[in-house]
Amino acid sequence: MELDLEPLNLPSDNERPSCVIAGPCSAETEEQVLTTAKQLAAKGCHMFRAGIWKPRTKPGGFEGNGEKALPWMKEVKEETGMLTATEVATPEHVELALKYGIDILWIGARTTANPFAMQALADSLKGVDVPVLIKNPVNPDLELWIGGMERINRAGVKRLGAIHRGFSSVDKKIYRNLPMWQIPIELHRRIPNLPIICDPSHIGGRRDLIAPLCQQAMDLGFDGLIVESHCDPDEAWSDAKQQVTPDVLDYILSLLVIRDEHTTTEGIRQLRSQIDDVDNELMNLLAKRMRICREIGVYKKEHNMTVLQATRYNEILEKRGAQGSLIGIAPECIAHIFELIHEESVRQQLEIVNQ
Repeated sequence: MELDLEPLNLPSDNERPSCVIAGPCSAETEEQVLTTAKQLAAKGCHMFRAGIWKPRTKPGGFEGNGEKALPWMKEVKEETGMLTATEVATPEHVELALKYGIDILWIGARTTANPFAMQALADSLKGVDVPVLIKNPVNPDLELWIGGMERINRAGVKRLGAIHRGFSSVDKKIYRNLPMWQIPIELHRRIPNLPIICDPSHIGGRRDLIAPLCQQAMDLGFDGLIVESHCDPDEAWSDAKQQVTPDVLDYILSLLVIRDEHTTTEGIRQLRSQIDDVDNELMNLLAKRMRICREIGVYKKEHNMTVLQATRYNEILEKRGAQGSLIGIAPECIAHIFELIHEESVRQQLEIVNQ
């Protein structure tokens, strides 16, 4: 996958993640915006974010001040020198944001999930040279995420980045949105020159989860962070539980360990060689397993048996899950692996039975 990209050229701090965008969930009042911005600037933050238009899941909540708040963002830039960033969801938002000199635009998860909305935004961005960051769609659909980026890129926007904010799920567990790190990892594999920024605020949904999520993002080689920070988070008008003060954010960033993804030593080369050998063994074992599955398919066809044997499948998942626990692998991981193996086994047996 190739996009016609240019570097984002955003300010960075060599001692921290290369890109940190911080500020409140919503631009509530002029005082709140300027107070937060000045506190963040004093901590060395170069980019200020705030929601001008707030898409809420249900009506009745604070939905942003709209155009009224844009002069506050302009004042932030004038008084602190910080770049400003906000979310846009309609062509009108784009027009107003650019009119008031917003430096960075981002597109939210609900908008990314709608190809019609993405095309409308792409049309409104033609001829505009501004960095655009695109959040993943609410559902775990990598193709939809990439499709949204392609639409914006084809409009001539070359300074593109992705924001990983997690995915909605019925099974929330501890996170507001499940990280599902494998999806941004696959995005990086397919578009290696695309910067990916992590949004720990929306993944975690709780301020106590922000620090570990930031570190995990750095460990996975993410290019930066976008974090919600408020001068008085407990009194925030939206998403109060996931915002931190500028002081707390500064402390979190100061503790981050930034690892070098490009250093490759002889020791790691040898270990990777061992991994390659084991992977080859695994492939040979999988091939052997599928040969046996095909023999079972022939037997089922000859004896007029159904391909799917639910009792046997449940037995496999139960046994292998227990084995996984004994060897230090999460049962959920083992279950997922064997679900995929079973799906391929069933597919091959169906081909034989229906010949």
